[in-house]
Amino acid sequence: MSEREMCAQLLDHVPDFKLRYVLAYLQGLTADEIDDDAFCEQLYQEYLADPDVVKIKKYVTSGCCIFATFRI
Repeated sequence: MSEREMCAQLLDHVPDFKLRYVLAYLQGLTADEIDDDAFCEQLYQEYLADPDVVKIKKYVTSGCCIFATFRI
């Protein structure tokens, strides 16, 4: 029996209320990496544009990281 067939067989035993978790997991496995990168970039830009959020900036000097908090 192939792994695909085993998965299909196991789905027959998953209660309906748990199928949303299986679906979300499968969608995550099949998500396009480019779409994921674009989504993360969008979240980052929204974060930077939010005037009410205190930002933390990371500076790297000579292999040492310095974190500074500032308000944009």
